[in-house]
Amino acid sequence: MGALVKSRISCKIWLEYNGKPLIGKGGAEILEKIGEYHSISKVAMELGMSYRYVWSYLKRIEKTLGEPVVKTYRGGKAGGGGAELTELGRQLLMEYKRVEKLLETILSEKNKVYHTFSEL
Repeated sequence: MGALVKSRISCKIWLEYNGKPLIGKGGAEILEKIGEYHSISKVAMELGMSYRYVWSYLKRIEKTLGEPVVKTYRGGKAGGGGAELTELGRQLLMEYKRVEKLLETILSEKNKVYHTFSEL
C-alpha cells in the first residue's frame, strides 16, 4: 500500500492544430525563452538544444499554422540579429500556459482526493 501513497496523478499536454501537434512543454519553453532572450542561439544554449533543432521546431510550427510564430532579423556587420515572438507566437504561448494552469489546478485537487483515498 505504501507505493500507492507515494504515487500521484499526472498528464502531459500539447496543443494541436487540425490534428497536428503544435507545442508541448518543450515548445512552450522555447517560445517563452525567445520572448525573454530575443535570440534563437541563446535559447538553444540555455535549453541544451542545438540551434538547428530549435530552428526546425519553429519552422514545423510555422508550416502547420501557415504563419510564423517568431520573427527573426539580421544584425549589421557587427552582428546583433535577433528574434521575437509574433502576436500569434504570444497567443500560442498564452494558450498553452492557460491550459497548463487549468490542468495543474484540476490535478492538484484530484491528487488530494487520490491521496486521501489511498491512505484508507
